[in-house]
Amino acid sequence: MSYQVLARKWRPRHFQDMVGQEHILRMLSNALTQKRIHHAYLFTGTRGVGKTTLARILSKCLNCESGISPSPCGTCHTCQAIDAGQFLDLFEVDAASRTKVEDTRELLDNVLYPPTQGRYKIYLIDEVHMLSNHSFNALLKTLEEPPEHVKFLLATTDPKRLPITILSRCLQFHLKRITPEQIAKHLQHICATENIACEEPALERLAKAADGSMRDALSLLDQAIAYGHGTVNKADVNAMLGNVAQDDLLPLLEAIASQNGNQLFDAITRLAEHTPDFQQVLEELISLFHQIAIAQIIPDKTLKNDLIAPFSQRFSAEDVQLYYQIALLGRRDLSLASSPQQGFEMSMLRMLAFHPGLYTQSQDSAPTTTIIEKPALSTPPLSKTTTSVAEKVAATPEPTAMIAAAQWRDILPKLELSGVAYALAANCSLEKITENKAILVLSTNHQPMLNQKLKERIAEALSRYFNQPMQLEINLTSAETLSPIKQEQSEQEERLANAKQTIMQDSKVKQLLAMYDATIEVSLLS
Repeated sequence: MSYQVLARKWRPRHFQDMVGQEHILRMLSNALTQKRIHHAYLFTGTRGVGKTTLARILSKCLNCESGISPSPCGTCHTCQAIDAGQFLDLFEVDAASRTKVEDTRELLDNVLYPPTQGRYKIYLIDEVHMLSNHSFNALLKTLEEPPEHVKFLLATTDPKRLPITILSRCLQFHLKRITPEQIAKHLQHICATENIACEEPALERLAKAADGSMRDALSLLDQAIAYGHGTVNKADVNAMLGNVAQDDLLPLLEAIASQNGNQLFDAITRLAEHTPDFQQVLEELISLFHQIAIAQIIPDKTLKNDLIAPFSQRFSAEDVQLYYQIALLGRRDLSLASSPQQGFEMSMLRMLAFHPGLYTQSQDSAPTTTIIEKPALSTPPLSKTTTSVAEKVAATPEPTAMIAAAQWRDILPKLELSGVAYALAANCSLEKITENKAILVLSTNHQPMLNQKLKERIAEALSRYFNQPMQLEINLTSAETLSPIKQEQSEQEERLANAKQTIMQDSKVKQLLAMYDATIEVSLLS
């Protein structure tokens, strides 16, 4: 006997065999039980989710010799004829190949005649959106008032292309995309029944590649079995699909977490040796950042890959959100790059270059951008009440001394804050620091930034900086505060004014201004 592909061999024969369409099966089962049978049904959904299969099962439910029910016997002559595609009263039409109005009229000429074998004459029109406007017009009258012995079952992947007059005369059922978890579970059941050795990660990979289509999943499973000589394992499936496993991307995450450019490009070079699909690589990175974000918000949630868990501690929540967005935009723009690998490398470089808090405006007279290095702290003169903390940790500032507010700007970079927490601290001014407590002042204009979680992050940073537990109090004020942000803005305005004044004193510039009635715009380089 010739081999039968899995997609045909495992095609559902009953409602309970279908996967992932419980809502529709419940409605149809209840309608059949109550004998509330409509004359026209429209099944919509993406390819491979079971539209035509569901229509055939419904045909059996309506024509089974044991009576109309949601559970056809499957053994009578009618059920077996429908399964074999030999039932004379089931007319299956592929609308994509029969779009002309003459074809539709020829089909409808037999509507008035009673069925020859079954209880109902069934017209199953697949890809019905491909019919021409004239064909729809020919179908419309019959669809509205068909004889009692006729039922229409329409299927389409694009219901928006159907005239509203057709849609309004049908009961519409939308079949959902099948989830990867449901597909993987069904593939595992098939492998167990067929005595095929398989690995669960390999089936999960096939389920994801199927993109919601059970038919595609079964076709891919057929390929994987052939590729693996009767077995389905993760390495073979990745090779067959040209995919990269998430474990292979962990060196990229390690390099980004370490902010190490050489390490990052070494990882990209090793990855490129396998000529991967960089679009898919970015999709896997997006999935990884998604899992890391979930682990940060819900620490008790079990991750599919235990190797990802440590990164939830090494990345801040702001980092993960930024990297996720960069990967999304990189995937979108990948086709615009001169080569996929170049586009991928630029996405990775953005994750290094735009790390929150990594870059800041320098304090030099020339407007420029530079990387912060931890400068030596200018420690204020110690008071006579020096505590034991300063004696034990000479390299750190002495918390018992009253630190002037102007020094908050020097302390801030050393707290190693990032993202929103850094922005909140930078908009505060320092009132005072006592032995174990820091008091900051925040303008009411920035009150929306203030929340308990950010306060805790700043307090933890202060505790690390002073090498002892520190409490944090942030008071609101309506008065002007001299925050680091305000100081920097003031200095930038002063540098701009000085730069403009210097330029205006140049004789050649004065000559150009006079000749062309021009003006000068001075801005900082970004």
